Amino acid sequence: MFDNIAKTNLESLGEFGLIAHITSAVKFKQPTTVKGIGDDAAVLDFSGKKTLVSTDLLLEGIHFDLRYVPLKHLGYKAVQVNLSDIYAMNGVASQITFSLGLSSKFPLEAVEELYSGALLACEKYHVDLVGGDTSASAQGLVISVTSIGHAAAEDIVYRSGAQEGDLLCVSGDLGGAYVGLQLLEREKRIFLENPNIQPDLEGKDYVVERQLKPESRKDIVQLLADLSVKPTAMIDVSDGLASEILHICHASDKGCKLHEDKIPIDPMTYDTSREFGLDPTVCALNGGEDYELLFTIQQADYDRIKNQPDISVIGYITEKSAGCELISKSGKVHPIKAQGWNAFRDNS
Repeated sequence: MFDNIAKTNLESLGEFGLIAHITSAVKFKQPTTVKGIGDDAAVLDFSGKKTLVSTDLLLEGIHFDLRYVPLKHLGYKAVQVNLSDIYAMNGVASQITFSLGLSSKFPLEAVEELYSGALLACEKYHVDLVGGDTSASAQGLVISVTSIGHAAAEDIVYRSGAQEGDLLCVSGDLGGAYVGLQLLEREKRIFLENPNIQPDLEGKDYVVERQLKPESRKDIVQLLADLSVKPTAMIDVSDGLASEILHICHASDKGCKLHEDKIPIDPMTYDTSREFGLDPTVCALNGGEDYELLFTIQQADYDRIKNQPDISVIGYITEKSAGCELISKSGKVHPIKAQGWNAFRDNS
């Protein structure tokens, strides 16, 4: 990392010098931002709307591996995964704070790369970076992002609103991020065994990008608003489709029927998972990190979304006593089990 360029030791800048350096390019675009970086706290004004706040923590060796994750991509992803939580509430993301814990191995140039990725995400999604913190870390790189947004009270969508008969929908396609991770892990193992062998990722751009540079689905929130469709419940797919479906059903005190043949899986995800001897459906159900939106809608809204290529109807909500079930392509019925990411389990 940065072996062939001159490196600037962070100690020579100090904490305040570092903050001044990396935030010098920050410019505010949101009218809701009254005061950002430069005082003890940011000042925001949402003019009577409800404020939405979410925080994510990313730890080196747990959530990312710097042996194959470029720092710029990591900064971008750290912001995206956090904005996704605001969009999952049917809200508008408007500000973030971005905090770093840095070990002595990171020079200024590495921090600049991280922030360039974060600011790229802010620029693309029209979000202001209004604060954060930096600290020394004895455990490698630590990233903490807090996203702030807003919505009118009547527009907010919770996990708990699904009703019997509602249609279960998901945006985009699923499983790609997990398959991309398997590919990157395989190339890492090969490289560690023989550093002279270069990674072979040719033709796998889509699944690699799904892992390294995910995109939160602000566009789906806007699309639904344009279609005059308000979801009855919604969540983002961070831990796997199965886990998120169970979250909605538990919060709503309902059951569901999920049809395997309706789960959207990209052809590259399908083919690459087969190359690894993996079931594509299992990758979609339990892989996680797709950051698509899973939501329920009333049956009366079906005609409004049926011709949208980026929305798939994958099942429906039932009464709680019917349980949460997956109907396989062969017609067999299986209980849905969450086997995706668990922050306190060995996920390796």
